[in-house]
Amino acid sequence: MSVTLAADFLNVADPTFSIRSQEVRNARERNWYARTPYGLAILRYAEVNALIKDTRLRQGSYAWPAHNGVTDGAFKLWWDNILLNKEGADHVRLRKLIMAAFSPKLLKGLTPRFEALANELLDGFIDTGRCEFMGDFSEPYATRVICMLLGTRDADWRMIANWATQMGMALGVNYKRDQKVVDTATQALMDYSRELIRERRIKPGEDFLTQLVQASDKDGALSDAELLDIIVLAIFGGIDTTRNQLGLGVQMFIEHPDQWDLLAKQPELSAQAVEEVMRTRPTVTWVTREAVENFEFQGLNIKAGTTVHLFSESAGSDPRMVENPGFDIAARRPLHFGFGMGGHHCLGHAVARSDMAVVLRVWPVRVTALANDGPGQWLPDSGNTGPLSLPITFQRRGGVA
Repeated sequence: MSVTLAADFLNVADPTFSIRSQEVRNARERNWYARTPYGLAILRYAEVNALIKDTRLRQGSYAWPAHNGVTDGAFKLWWDNILLNKEGADHVRLRKLIMAAFSPKLLKGLTPRFEALANELLDGFIDTGRCEFMGDFSEPYATRVICMLLGTRDADWRMIANWATQMGMALGVNYKRDQKVVDTATQALMDYSRELIRERRIKPGEDFLTQLVQASDKDGALSDAELLDIIVLAIFGGIDTTRNQLGLGVQMFIEHPDQWDLLAKQPELSAQAVEEVMRTRPTVTWVTREAVENFEFQGLNIKAGTTVHLFSESAGSDPRMVENPGFDIAARRPLHFGFGMGGHHCLGHAVARSDMAVVLRVWPVRVTALANDGPGQWLPDSGNTGPLSLPITFQRRGGVA
């Protein structure tokens, strides 16, 4: 469609705005982009796929605090310096160090522990036939997985999870309102992470944290500040996104019980099911970039400094790329953008894919008849989204729980 046609305006700053709304679908049909209070929104798969790897754009999330009128505080200071928002040689150097720490051997050793944890948590409430999925399963699971990854105390999981939840408020449209809570949690998690680093220097282990500490201590490959920022990012990012994505996945299966039963019959589809959940109901609903120079794209002049939101959810359901875009875990789909792509592709994607696939192998063979037990509480349906609480009922597969 010609870019000379009018582009819709999408008020993504409104907490009631929904990334999955008919308003967005209509805008996508009229044009490949829309305008927002923050800049451009890219709505179609082909254009998102091209721009997410375009070197004329840099990672744009660094500007999120400024977009929300936040100019100081612990979270902003940390956010300004993390790997996610770095470019150039520093970004390449840090990615290589972190990728080396995420070794295949580490992940292979953790997977059986993920499965044991999923079963342990489910055992705690399966006989009742109901649970509050986020509090009873998703949050402790995601947090304790991170505890395993870092080799930290399992007993600390609830404290860590609370900090991650409160920090996550910064990624929503109410960041300015919630800044005091966000900054307090950020400082607490940084203090905790400093202590973890100190402990690991005294007593090394066979874990992700030890590998990073050793990289820091060897020839100064990582500065102390970089090491601290990476550990906080690993904890915060690993908990917040996995917890929310699991909740969104369960909601999708509640709405598509036939797919849940298919997964019970074919648990080997669990890895593919993770991808389908992330295509249709991603927790990260847009990926942010910023133009570093003036350039033209498909007839549209984009000025340096323009924020470009790549709508991963809208791209994933674009009928131009996906002929039948409904939820189908057995269908082969194009790559989604839930983990980003290009130079800023999520470094922890292998761990996240693995631990979520384990849940989608364990749960379907043990329980059926998933249903909502009330509306729950939800984050705004844009930015980073997901359920805050998700009460559900179910039956033990093969008999009433």
